[in-house]
Amino acid sequence: MIKRIVRLPALALVVAIATPFIASGQTFSVEKFNIGSDGNTDYLTSEAGTGRVFVSRGTHVMVIDGATGKVLGDILDTPRVHGIALVPKSNHGFTTNGGDSTVSMFDLKTLALIKKVRVSTGGLDGIMYDAFSDRVILTNHSRPIGTLVAIDANSGDIVGTVELEDNAPEGAASDGAGRIFVNNEGTNTIQVIDEKSMKVLASWPIAACDGPTGIAYDRASNRIFSGCGKTSVVVDATSGKIVATIENGDGVDALGWDASQKLIYIPAGRSGNVTVVHQDSPDKYTVIATVPTFTGAKTISVDPVTHVAYLFQPEYGPAPAPTPGAAPPAGGRAPRGPIINSWFMKITH
Repeated sequence: MIKRIVRLPALALVVAIATPFIASGQTFSVEKFNIGSDGNTDYLTSEAGTGRVFVSRGTHVMVIDGATGKVLGDILDTPRVHGIALVPKSNHGFTTNGGDSTVSMFDLKTLALIKKVRVSTGGLDGIMYDAFSDRVILTNHSRPIGTLVAIDANSGDIVGTVELEDNAPEGAASDGAGRIFVNNEGTNTIQVIDEKSMKVLASWPIAACDGPTGIAYDRASNRIFSGCGKTSVVVDATSGKIVATIENGDGVDALGWDASQKLIYIPAGRSGNVTVVHQDSPDKYTVIATVPTFTGAKTISVDPVTHVAYLFQPEYGPAPAPTPGAAPPAGGRAPRGPIINSWFMKITH
C-alpha cells in the first residue's frame, strides 16, 4: 500500500510511504516524511512513550512528532551536535556539541537551555543516560586518547573521567548494575568500566566485528549487542566471549534494541537498509527482515513503549563543480551538494 500526504501543519511537507516487509510472520512497514530545515545529522533519540523524537541537525536539534512528522520544536546553538540523551526523571535533556566542546543541558518540557557544560577533553560524540547511576555518559573522540565522561543528570556537573584505549570510542551501554560497556571502533574491542570507581575493569577483543559502533545490553539474557559493518556480534557480558554473529548491511553507526519484542535493529547507511533480528535464545539469533530505508541512514532509535524504530537522513543534490585550479578538499572528501530533502523515517510492525 502506498499513501501520499501532500501537506501537514507546521511546515512539514510529507511523503509517507508505507511499504510492508513480511518475514517470519511479522510485517514491517516504513513511512517517510520530509521534515525540511537544514543541517547534516548524526544521532537521533526517541523519548519513550511520548512519540517525540530528537534529531541532530548540525547546529540545532529538531523535535519531531514521530507519528506525523510534524515539527514540534527546535533546540538552537548546538554547534556540530552529535547525540541527545533524555532524562525524564529530572526533566532534563543533554546534547553533545563537538563544535565548541560543550554539552547543552535543556528543559525537556520547554526545550529551553538551562546551561552549557564545557568538557575539556574535547572530541564530543556519543551520549547516553544511565538510570542506575543517574548519570549522563559521554564517549569522546579525544586526543591523544579517547575518554568516557560522566555528568550528574540533576546538576549537570562533571563527576568523573576515564581514559580509554582507543581515540574512537563509539556507543556505550549500561548493565543497570554499575558497569558501562563501550565500543571502541579503532581497536575492535569492548571496554568495561566500573561506574563507582571510574576505572577500566576489562577489555574484550571482538575480532569478528570490524569497527564496532552501536551497542545495546539485554539484562534478561546478559548479552551485549555490538553493531558493526557487515557482521555484528553478540557478547556474553560476564565472560566477554562472542556467542553469536549476525550478517547485516554495511555502514553501521548505531543499533536499536526492543527488549520486550526481542528485536535488534541494525541500520546500514551504505546499504540503505535496516536488518531486523529476533533473539530466539541468548545465543541464537534469526534475521527476520531486511527493510529498505534510504542511503546514508546509519543511526536509529527505538521507542521501547510503542515499538517504533526511527531514522533520519538528508538527501543531497548534485555537488557544485570545483573551481578551476582549486586545491582538493581536506581529507580527500568530495563536497556535498545542497540538501534537497530531509527524510525522517519510522519502521512499524
